[in-house]
Amino acid sequence: MIKTDTKSLLILVCLIFISTIVSGQISENVQDTLRKNAVKIFLDCRNCDMNYTRQEIPYINYVRDVHDAQVVILVSDQNSGSGGRQYTYTFHGQMEFNGMDDTLTYTSSPDQTSTLTRQKRTDLLKMGLMRYVAKTPLFNEIEIIHNENLEAEEVIDRWNNWVFELSTEPQFESEETQKEMNLRNSIDITKITPEIKLEIRMDQFYQQEKYIEYPKTDSTLISTYSTGSLRMNNLFVKSLNNHWSAGLRWELGSSTRENYNFRTELLPSIEYDLFPYSEATHRQLRFLYSAGYQYNNYLDTTVYNKIQEHLYMQSLGIAYQVQDKWGSVNISLTGSNYFHNLSQNRIDLFTSLNIRIFKGLSLRIFGRASHINDQVNLAKGDISEAERLLHLRELETKYRVDGGIEITYTFGSIYNNVVNPRFGNGSNFRY
Repeated sequence: MIKTDTKSLLILVCLIFISTIVSGQISENVQDTLRKNAVKIFLDCRNCDMNYTRQEIPYINYVRDVHDAQVVILVSDQNSGSGGRQYTYTFHGQMEFNGMDDTLTYTSSPDQTSTLTRQKRTDLLKMGLMRYVAKTPLFNEIEIIHNENLEAEEVIDRWNNWVFELSTEPQFESEETQKEMNLRNSIDITKITPEIKLEIRMDQFYQQEKYIEYPKTDSTLISTYSTGSLRMNNLFVKSLNNHWSAGLRWELGSSTRENYNFRTELLPSIEYDLFPYSEATHRQLRFLYSAGYQYNNYLDTTVYNKIQEHLYMQSLGIAYQVQDKWGSVNISLTGSNYFHNLSQNRIDLFTSLNIRIFKGLSLRIFGRASHINDQVNLAKGDISEAERLLHLRELETKYRVDGGIEITYTFGSIYNNVVNPRFGNGSNFRY
């Protein structure tokens, strides 16, 4: 039997625990009261630091569902000519803010740190929210300042819009019976203006794997396998008007896995966008047609008994992209074939769908499916077990499919204003 003093101590502890919960609940109710008249926003941004955003903008309510929001903010981004990224923030007013829409953009430069880019993006979000906050009682809590040292200055670009990027990535892994080395190098050269787009990219890849059998005996056997590739992609595009563009794609390179000693492809192309290019961050429906010449010089004789050949080909692609309050869609369908034999063709379908079905329930579908009947490069002869397992040679296939589906249902409190960084983010306990 528990003694009386022990019982009294347990009762006291329980009372303290209950009072703590009650006081915490009262404190949360006070917080909710303070933000009762704050603007409720739904921020659709996949690459935003939400902890930082909530800390820097505490005078609004962040809700989890688009239907509870007074303002829906869609964030999209795309590469800019400088090598940075252009971020577009689209504000859609709902309920009492219906019709109050706006679009703001910020373009980062490649020499800016991620911290500075995060700060500038958050500053842009603050500016876009002011017109809504100004219509709430929290307007009295806002103070606007500016840098008094700002001066008008004409920017002179001594590089004339040319951007250069060099990258190298050596990797290695070593065990007693296995060693692996990978090397990736790339060069990017771009010049992008409203009138032209010029992109030159070169990628080099080399992989070597060693397998050591019987490492502790005199009969050590070392098997070495290596693959390598070199690719150069060149693109030149000229803007014709707000719907039409003309361009030239030129690709060349080599690949041991794909049996190319040398390969080049020259494709003049033309593109039509049903929507104006100025709306590209929100919606696109593009039709791209290409036709041109391909030369292949092979490492080994192909299954068609060719060591080299001259080919002519064409391709037609259709791409649809849209982002709105209900979600986003990205679908592309591309078909290509050789003129000398129309049965040697390929069809690629790619899709990515993100749909908010109703409050708390969202659906994401992504995948790619390809019908493949144009592998003119396949090497003749049997394939060894090592070549098959280590992907040293391209294998014959009629199709390729990959993808997945994700269904998410969230329920509970519609507010998520609180930030607590302790023990990392969510269930990620690794440091």
